[in-house]
Amino acid sequence: MKDLRFAWGLARRRPFSVLVQITNRCNMTCPFCAFWRHPAKPPDELSVAELQRVSAELAEHGTFLVSIEGGEPTLRPDLPQIVAAFAEHHLVLLYTNGWRMTDALARELWEAGLHQVGVSIDFADDAHDQKRGLKGARERAWAAVNLLKQTAPRSPRQVHVMTVLMAENREHWELLLEQSARAGVCHAFTLLATAGERRTANEAVPAEADLRALAEKHGRSDRVMVPSGYLQGAADFLAEGTLPRCRAGVQSLNIDHLGQVSPCIEKIGQPVGSVRESSISTLLQALVQADAGAGCQDCWTLCRGIAQSWGEGGSVSSWLDLATRMRI
Repeated sequence: MKDLRFAWGLARRRPFSVLVQITNRCNMTCPFCAFWRHPAKPPDELSVAELQRVSAELAEHGTFLVSIEGGEPTLRPDLPQIVAAFAEHHLVLLYTNGWRMTDALARELWEAGLHQVGVSIDFADDAHDQKRGLKGARERAWAAVNLLKQTAPRSPRQVHVMTVLMAENREHWELLLEQSARAGVCHAFTLLATAGERRTANEAVPAEADLRALAEKHGRSDRVMVPSGYLQGAADFLAEGTLPRCRAGVQSLNIDHLGQVSPCIEKIGQPVGSVRESSISTLLQALVQADAGAGCQDCWTLCRGIAQSWGEGGSVSSWLDLATRMRI
């Protein structure tokens, strides 16, 4: 029923995607992310009760694809309760570095209603540990993949590896795809963001030609859990072509760990208000009025790619993706 309500919302061109950072704390120190540099104190983060209210208010506008992120979300001991709060009304995704995953936690998350989970792995060897600033990060990530796959209640397709596409890991893309195939799980990609808030320009995006090659070979694979046009769109972005109007703030939004609402994670420093002070309805209206996505050409992250694919009612190819190769 949630799938049907979600599809109905897409057809009606309603808001349908929200990223929620439940903490900015993290046990790793990835240089392409700055959240971990200024961690908030746990009492300052949105509580389960506050997130339950946010979930219910979002439900008044439809069924959302809710991506629970961080920081590292598993640092919150109440993560299963947070998943349950959103799963009551919405389709819940979780992104984790995998370090703290256990068999018991995996089972709790699935039982709470988790729809899909992505484990971040950017390199096929110990370069992953070096990038994440924590020895053993790669080993623990693959252990998490296996635990989540073994406990997934519906299908191994509920689990995927998430890889950030950057110049530094270009030679690892095919190796990572081979590793996820051997593990029996899916794979997803997101293009490195360098122009957004709390990002760093010291990291380099890959070459346009390399992305086109990846799109040609894997863009429509049943194992690659991104919209069929996403990788090609990433190459177009690197070619500095004109991107379609961004749907951030119109059909997608971001809620940070303190409750601040912004059009997207790349504009997290430009909030229109807080869920602690205003209703979701009021904040959605403020986002539309801010019109932050108009003319924005700053990124082509997967969250933007998803909003583009199914925004404005979607397209024939995006509906086919939803009904076939991306269906769990």
